[in-house]
Amino acid sequence: MEFSSYKRLREVREALHLSQNEIAALLQTTRQQIGKWENGVQKMGIDKYIILARYYNVSLDYLAGLTDEYRTLN
Repeated sequence: MEFSSYKRLREVREALHLSQNEIAALLQTTRQQIGKWENGVQKMGIDKYIILARYYNVSLDYLAGLTDEYRTLN
């Protein structure tokens, strides 16, 4: 699979019409840090992926780009 996880982070956030500022508040970080993760400049820790997967109600595999199958957590 060629899809990088950082691209999926942005894709899911934008599909839900959320801003980087909103996600930064959720993750207790800055908008700039969200941008670094979404652009692949820095890697995001698994703890943040788990928070986002729960918040977005999407499987961790999908969010991390390990699968293209969109699955909700419910």
